[in-house]
Amino acid sequence: MTRMALPLLLLAGVLVSASPSPAAADQVVQARQLYNQALYELAIKAATQAREQGVAPDDALLVIARAHLERFRQTRDAVNLTAARDALRAVDAACLTPVAQAEFTLALGQWLFLDDRFIAAAELFDGVVDRVDALGPSARDRVLDWWATSVDRQAQTDADHRRELYQRIIERMEAELRVNPGSTSAGYWLAAAARSAGDTDRAWHAAVAGYLRARLAADRGKTLRGDLDQLVTTAIIPERARHQTGRGTDVKPAVDAMTTEWEQIKALWE
Repeated sequence: MTRMALPLLLLAGVLVSASPSPAAADQVVQARQLYNQALYELAIKAATQAREQGVAPDDALLVIARAHLERFRQTRDAVNLTAARDALRAVDAACLTPVAQAEFTLALGQWLFLDDRFIAAAELFDGVVDRVDALGPSARDRVLDWWATSVDRQAQTDADHRRELYQRIIERMEAELRVNPGSTSAGYWLAAAARSAGDTDRAWHAAVAGYLRARLAADRGKTLRGDLDQLVTTAIIPERARHQTGRGTDVKPAVDAMTTEWEQIKALWE
């Protein structure tokens, strides 16, 4: 089970690597603001105008590429995926600041993911996760989500390496929770990967622990608790019940008992 949608990675403030005029620089800032407001067509237009004026062309290209990637996610129109690739190919990465280079790498990973090249995408996300803090307070957590989702998508189509791939997610999220117990992505993916690997007992206990630990998250657990509740009720409980009762046995009593226990936990810790 994957999360319903990958969260947007909001662009940081202007990453201008040249020295444009104030008015021209404002145009790049405006393009990023439009992107952050999910006004992708307008962001593309503003960034294109800035680039045509020679204003921080590589930063403008990053906005154009990221906006086209989001447009592809919305429309699934391959024209946007091609336009994003063309913009990324035109970027002179050597002219980017370190922060912009991290954003550039992230965009490359997103392009690979949206082109169904999941393990290659995961490699890029893995390499950039420790360098994205400047892109916003939640950037690391969001990149971890992209990484785990990439590995999960590959596992769904690779039966020979399925358990190995989910073990990668489990180990990565265990390590993240040791240093960042408020991680929403790690709290979700530890339970989700254990369930997908067939360890429904581990998935159950990880979900219970994650539900309590969620109070450490930036939003005090609102997102994680909702995601875990859906995962537990639609996947972990019915699968764990089948594992516990065996074939040919009515699973309803086990499902009812676990559902009651889950509701009690939620009520105690709301």
